[in-house]
This record gives sequence, structure tokens and C-alpha cells, in this order.
Amino acid sequence: MNDFSVSMALVDYIPVVFFFFATALLMRDLYDKMSKASFALFAVGTLNVTIAGALKATWKLLYAAGVCNFEALNHMFFPTQSIGFLLAGIGIVLMLVKKPDGKKAALAVVPPVFSGTFLFVGLMIAGLGVMDTVLCILAAKLKKKWLIALFALSFVCSLCMGYLSSQDFAKASMNWIAEGVNVVGQGTLLWGAYLLHKNGLADLKLHEDNAA
Repeated sequence: MNDFSVSMALVDYIPVVFFFFATALLMRDLYDKMSKASFALFAVGTLNVTIAGALKATWKLLYAAGVCNFEALNHMFFPTQSIGFLLAGIGIVLMLVKKPDGKKAALAVVPPVFSGTFLFVGLMIAGLGVMDTVLCILAAKLKKKWLIALFALSFVCSLCMGYLSSQDFAKASMNWIAEGVNVVGQGTLLWGAYLLHKNGLADLKLHEDNAA
């Protein structure tokens, strides 16, 4: 029996909103720096993560309000979010290694094996770790190295969420702890993305123009 409350379920939407606005800012600033393939991977990946979080929060809200136990929304969370982070990580790495000429071959993505929760936790952490690493590189290029601390904190919170996912989420206390960690993690990601935006990320040149 899950010990959820309506207020707890509503708080679960906060990190989803933080992540959505953080990635929306990043997509706006990085659009001209990405090839079509890398932008598509990043956009689809971050959209998957947003949808996964929203579905999980909606499942919790329906359960807490006594409407129904819509289990499919809960079961979709890890596969959808983990693959989303993996795609987003691949997309943002491609931005660093390929110029945005829009004529790259589509990247073949082999779907992961659905063998358990920790597989998806691993994919999620790997994808977000790559994403945060690239954001740290961008902060250094903008000579705002102190922003690295924000992205590092966001990643540490993600690691904590990976551990917390193995705990008993039927207890209200564990849900409140997890939600607090998630709010801090996505909040620092949004803050970092906003500060990158304010400090000229959109105008940053990633590749030298070799045109004659």
C-alpha cells in the first residue's frame, strides 16, 4: 500500500517543470550549434524525460486522490526516462564533435535490453552524466567555471535518485526525500542553464569556420 498524499503528488511536478524549462533554454541556445541529427536526439531525449516525469507524477496524483491506481503510468517511468537521458546525452556529445551542417547520417540507436530497474538507472545516470559534462565544458568555454559546481550538484542529486530508486517508495518519508533531492537536482540544472543563457551561450562559437 503506497503512502501518498495529494500535496506530495503535486510537489512531484516541480522537478518536471524545472527540467522542461532548463532543456528548453538549452535547445534555444544550442540550436545553431547542432546538426539536425544531434538536435533531434537531444530534443526527443529531453522530451521523453519530461513526459516520463509528468506521467509518474500523474500516476501518484491519481492514486493519492483515490481516483485509480493507473499502474501503466508508473511502469513507463524508468524505460521512458532512461532512454530519454541516453538519447539526450548522445545528442549533446555529437554537438561537440560535429559541425552543424545539417547533413549528417542519422545515428542508429540500439534499444537497451529491458532486464531490470538498475539497467534503466544506469542509462539515466550515464546520459545525464554526459549531458552535465558537456554543460561544464560550455561553462569553461564561457569563462564561467564556477557554474560547473551547479551542474556537478545536479549530477550528484541524480546519483542520489539512482540509489533512492532502490528503496521502499511505499513509505511517505522516502517519497518526500526523493522529491526533495529531485527538486534540488533539476532546480540547479535550470539555474545553470539560465546562467549559461545569460552569459552568452547562444553566441558561443564551438567550431572554427574553415570556409575559404
